[in-house]
Amino acid sequence: MDLTTLAKIAGGRLVNPADISINAIGLHAQELQSGGVFAAVPGSKAHGASFAKDSKASAILTDEQGLELLVDEHRPIVVVPQVRPILGPVAAAVYGDPSKHLTVIGITGTSGKTTTTHMLEVGLRRMGLKVGLIGTTGTKIDGEWLPTSLTTPEAPKLQELFALMLERGVTHVVMEVSSHALSLHRVDGISFDIAAFTNLSQDHLDFHHTMEEYFEAKAKFFQGMAAQNIAFAEDWGKRILDEFGGLAVGKITERAPQEFTVSIGDRDIDVELSLPGHFNVLNAALAVTCVAAVGLDPQEFAKGLKVVGVPGRMEVIDAGQEFLAVVDYAHKPAAVAAVLDALRQDLEKQQSQGRLGIVLGAGGDRDAGKRPIMGLEAARRADFVVVTDDNPRSEDPAAIRAAVLKGAKQGSAKVIEIGDRAKAIRAVVAWAKPGDAIVVAGKGHETGQLVQGVMHPFDDRLELAQALSEVQS
Repeated sequence: MDLTTLAKIAGGRLVNPADISINAIGLHAQELQSGGVFAAVPGSKAHGASFAKDSKASAILTDEQGLELLVDEHRPIVVVPQVRPILGPVAAAVYGDPSKHLTVIGITGTSGKTTTTHMLEVGLRRMGLKVGLIGTTGTKIDGEWLPTSLTTPEAPKLQELFALMLERGVTHVVMEVSSHALSLHRVDGISFDIAAFTNLSQDHLDFHHTMEEYFEAKAKFFQGMAAQNIAFAEDWGKRILDEFGGLAVGKITERAPQEFTVSIGDRDIDVELSLPGHFNVLNAALAVTCVAAVGLDPQEFAKGLKVVGVPGRMEVIDAGQEFLAVVDYAHKPAAVAAVLDALRQDLEKQQSQGRLGIVLGAGGDRDAGKRPIMGLEAARRADFVVVTDDNPRSEDPAAIRAAVLKGAKQGSAKVIEIGDRAKAIRAVVAWAKPGDAIVVAGKGHETGQLVQGVMHPFDDRLELAQALSEVQS
């Protein structure tokens, strides 16, 4: 693409015009080489244009504020009123609109995005398709992991990934679509075949402020961004279907725990699920409905759900102990409640009188209002709650724990506080007896703990496995 064409697509004016061929675009100045366009956007601490001097990019895309910082710049500059709203379509054009040649299924919602996308990826690959996955746990291209840092990467990175997937023969892409991504226009310019909705519960209110604002951010996804919308015909999902139209998730008839039928039109699809919990029945039903909506055989797809495992989501850690030990990413009130309910149901299914224990913390620099609610939901359902640190980030860990404890002490469980997360995990393991169930909640697949800007190596799965081994030895 030539720079003049890019400027026309962006609807911007060209300063220092030059005849340049463009082959890449991005937000990170130092990663761009000759032939690239550096997209300089306003940041929370500095404007991206301040870093243009560090880039080898051939041109710069920015706003009027950025232009004022580029007074000594001799490279071509495309100036637009706001960069983010046009960045997606521009990036799509630079990389040849790759999503138009792919079947793209996007999943949004508070909980279940990661699990549903993994279900889709595994089931579609077992059908013989080449599949791309983009989400919280990273990016996969036909089974090969690539490192990415955001649940939904920035628009230029997404388009670059789509182009790479297309080059490698991928036909179907499943991706998580976060509310932040929708608000920041990261998914603009993508040709979605399906926009699917899992649920909505309290989270990210530090960013969206109210549940209505949170819903409105999610709702952007269903206002013509995809060929078809899919949601559950109840709660917030019903509102989406009523306001924007779409297909309701198939009716679910449960035959036994994790065995059920999804009825879509005049067809009944039988499903056996390896993952525990009613919430995973809902995730699977959504995945089956998405597959049917893109014209694939949902019954053939459902066969793959017997073997789906998701990193850090209801992940069982087995070191030969006589009780169930699980790691889960639950870090919001509804998710904590759902995980404990699922474990309680599992104990009842085994006719066990076992107890429930949980290690629980809350992240710093995030929605503070959910912290006591998380503690209360845990203490209402578990017998033993260990309140510990999650990712404190820049906050005082003790203050975060105090907020969680405030809610937890309103329940009936025994509650203790241990700030050191490794020691907290060992405490719940030492408490557990044969027939019990324990869960380490909050971090799931994460392999680090962020404290005052420093990422310390920490993996709940490894720590729990080590603690279990110590007990067994």
